[in-house]
Amino acid sequence: MASANKSRWIYAAAAVTPAAVLNWFGNGLNPLWPLMWIAMLPVLWFALESSPAAAGIVAAASILLGALNMWQYLHVVLGAPASVWFSVYAVAAIAGAAAVVLFRALALKGHTWLAALSYPAAWTACEYLRNLVTPHGSAGSLAYSQLSFLPFLQLASITGPWGMTFVMLFFQSTLAIAIYLWRTNRKQALRIASGGVGLTATVIAFGALRLTQPQGAALRVGLISSDQRPYATVTDPGPSTEQLFSAYAAQAENLAAQGAQAIVMPEKLAAIVEPDTSPMDNILQSTADKTGATVVAGVVRISKPLLYNEARIYVPHAPIASYDKQHMLPPYESKLEPGKSLTLLPQAHKTIGVAICKDMDFSRPARSYGQAGTGVMLVPAWDFVVDDAWHGHIAIMRGVEDGFSIVRSAKAGFLTVSDSRGRILSETRSSSAPFATLLANVPTEHHATLYQDFGDWFAWLALATLVVALVGLLRTPKPLLKSREAPAPATQRAPQ
Repeated sequence: MASANKSRWIYAAAAVTPAAVLNWFGNGLNPLWPLMWIAMLPVLWFALESSPAAAGIVAAASILLGALNMWQYLHVVLGAPASVWFSVYAVAAIAGAAAVVLFRALALKGHTWLAALSYPAAWTACEYLRNLVTPHGSAGSLAYSQLSFLPFLQLASITGPWGMTFVMLFFQSTLAIAIYLWRTNRKQALRIASGGVGLTATVIAFGALRLTQPQGAALRVGLISSDQRPYATVTDPGPSTEQLFSAYAAQAENLAAQGAQAIVMPEKLAAIVEPDTSPMDNILQSTADKTGATVVAGVVRISKPLLYNEARIYVPHAPIASYDKQHMLPPYESKLEPGKSLTLLPQAHKTIGVAICKDMDFSRPARSYGQAGTGVMLVPAWDFVVDDAWHGHIAIMRGVEDGFSIVRSAKAGFLTVSDSRGRILSETRSSSAPFATLLANVPTEHHATLYQDFGDWFAWLALATLVVALVGLLRTPKPLLKSREAPAPATQRAPQ
């Protein structure tokens, strides 16, 4: 008995260890995208060889241990209490464990295809529901681990991140069942494996084809940011604000002299108080008028008793426009009033939209901008240094989903220009110089997408598939393994 218990522990550790390591390095702030394609394969294989309780425990442990890669970011950098990390990832661990137990139950009942579909459907459904109820939108979806895998990323133009999560996990669930069946029913194992491999290959082929399509005319853009004090914080109203915007205006003039037609500065550069915003407005409007370039700068606008996280937009020889951020980062922005409307800047056969930082973690307002025919999004932002790639690149997904390029200028992060296919055209760190600047040509043509038109249809399909899978638990079991035929008895000679 002791030997059997020891053996079970060894098998459990053999599943948890590689899964946790693959999740640690394959997901999080700096993911190695190929690892996520096999991260849960050891857990799914173990589930088919173990009890339901053991399968659930191994799945939950793998997810929690892998998620420790986000501990420093949440607890140390953002200052969130340990309970926040645990609550976020405990929910993910419980959901993941339930999905694995469901997968196991259906597979061992012989409903192999339904089992293979149930695991990715359950995980995708949980991601989507979390996106609806938390203040962080789709951030944390497994799909964001694949931003560098450009052919696969193109699936977001059809399904959003939800289809990407599903396909990646379906690939693993089919392989787990195929490995389990290989010794007893190779034909069925090959059929199951070919389903996962075939779907993945089809998606990648589609993406490769989409990447070959032309991008159209381009706009020359300039980006500016500084992590140097005192510019790295929100500057108080008064002479220091005028000094800050004069320094930024000088950089903007240099970029405009090199051909920049639109210039983006970071989020929350300074606080301005209504009704007298003229010190800042005069400086940047004068810059726009003199250079002919549109200038976008982020501020905290104080209109007592309300505060807004605002992008102020200076179009040459035109009234000042503005955009108010819609999605706030708690608790840092809990006192700010969220905006509700889009800001569009039609310019010479192209439509330009404006959003701010965390807005790009959500399907809205990005999808609304796509439906309005936007070709370029100008996005002031502010990150936390260590999340420069993780959070800074989430916006890239919105561009693929909704068919526009993105020009994102962040403090404590990256200055990034990407196109509607998710390609990073140019990028530099905001810390690369006292005033980091970037010049790039960015495509301005809007590309209609199915996701833009139909939204989160795939997430609802995943929810429906999960319901079907749960109902499938009530179905009559059928043999999972092909029975071996017993050898025919030897013919006996009749007694003479």
